[in-house]
Amino acid sequence: MDRLILFRHGKAEPDSASGEDFDRRLAPRGQRETVDMSVRLAGKGFSPDKVLVSTAARTRDTWAVAQAAFPDAYAVFLDELYLAEAAVIWQAAKAADGGTVMVVGHNPGLQELAIELCRAGGAAPALTVRAQNRFPTAGAAAFAIDAGGRPTAEGLFLPERWD
Repeated sequence: MDRLILFRHGKAEPDSASGEDFDRRLAPRGQRETVDMSVRLAGKGFSPDKVLVSTAARTRDTWAVAQAAFPDAYAVFLDELYLAEAAVIWQAAKAADGGTVMVVGHNPGLQELAIELCRAGGAAPALTVRAQNRFPTAGAAAFAIDAGGRPTAEGLFLPERWD
């Protein structure tokens, strides 16, 4: 892996028909923000080769919307990414084959990993603070990963309502 993109699912409906958190779908706002963020990332050259997607409905929906911007990406759906901690997400990303790996997942794990990678890579303090303050739905962070596994922050991308 030479780049990691952390992509939080879009805004989800407050409740599911089943009553289970796992089954919550994307809300219309989440669909719009996912399209916008996907196009934005692709436009900046942040296109994944491989995408690791939590199996929750809202993350699967996020990928279903986002994949139009990343037509060459190969997706893998992983149960262990549902509400995963930062360490689990990092291990899954490191185990993935591919140059640019995207993880479509959940907070707090994605935000915690983004903060850890900012700190480990010596990111500007303002970027680290920005990641600490918010990693909203449809937010993304990109990191270059060197041959030794060390990250360098390439950007924190927030939906327009947060920019």
